[in-house]
Amino acid sequence: MSAAGVRTSVAALFTALLLAVTAACTGGDGSSPSPSSSSPSGAGRTADVLAVKIDNVAPARPHTGLERADIVYVEQVEAGLSRILAVYSSDLPPVVGPVRSARETDLELLRQFDRPTLAFSGAQSRLLPVIDRAPLEAVPPSKAPGAYFRGQDRPAPHNLYLRPERIPFTASGVDAVEELGLKKGPPPPGGEPEDSRTVRYPSASVAFTWSAERDRWLVSLDGSPARTADGERIGAGTVVVQDVTVRPSDFSDRSGNVTPFTETVGSGSAVVLRDGRTYEARWSRSAADADTVYTGADGRRVDLADGPLWILYAPRAGRPVNASSRIRSPRGRSSSTVTFLASSCAVQTPSFVPTM
Repeated sequence: MSAAGVRTSVAALFTALLLAVTAACTGGDGSSPSPSSSSPSGAGRTADVLAVKIDNVAPARPHTGLERADIVYVEQVEAGLSRILAVYSSDLPPVVGPVRSARETDLELLRQFDRPTLAFSGAQSRLLPVIDRAPLEAVPPSKAPGAYFRGQDRPAPHNLYLRPERIPFTASGVDAVEELGLKKGPPPPGGEPEDSRTVRYPSASVAFTWSAERDRWLVSLDGSPARTADGERIGAGTVVVQDVTVRPSDFSDRSGNVTPFTETVGSGSAVVLRDGRTYEARWSRSAADADTVYTGADGRRVDLADGPLWILYAPRAGRPVNASSRIRSPRGRSSSTVTFLASSCAVQTPSFVPTM
């Protein structure tokens, strides 16, 4: 075989191996999402939802409009930090932010809703076509430049805000939890008194302290009280701490840190906080387009207290994601990556596009 033929064969073999590794490490099965996604166990009323990806580091606080979200998801991102996905349906604030970039986890998470609208600042270049194929309405600044603006009270990238009224979305007036088949109702039997609960990520924490006076779990982020733009404490009616697997995804940030992927399809343990008590529970989600079902010790679905629902995806014990190691690339160039204690599967990918 000629030298050119050998190079061609080697290149083909390398490509096949890379595709195989990618398929093993990615957050999905590699197929395009179904064009229609429904919530089969929904309560019967349609809750058109707007999901906004929100920054959650100290320079991004206080948040704007977060207190008016129906559901607040907290997930782990690069470097062990956390980021928020706020879901709106019953009410819509005039401004939401700071807005940041989307992650692969968001796409699987949002399949529970019927074609939601997703507002985000940008994404890793290889993730953008995946977002375009997802069963949702993507509204980044490139598609709705008049809906976003830069605040003057903090530096970029922590100062990008969304005016929801300027995107093609109208609040339905229906609580977004109904789209998930959840409902407000009395607490389950049993439970234990609980004053506070802290969920820890490698480089972040979210804590909840019960306030009988406000009938809310008051939120603290990284040890500081979470407040609205007007200085009021942010509170939750119900908190769900969902035990999940967090593993490497097929994507990375601009520094080469591999993005964690949170598996929200499957089952596991959970803790439900409401009315100053804690309840052991189980969660299960059979498929990406299925609802997440939360059941108590009696096997019945757990109802929610009045007020916003916060869902925290807590990494299962023994599967931490730690960043800091450096490896040598095949051509001898040094590049940053992260060490995953639970897996050695890490694929180097192009850096993030500007997230505005």
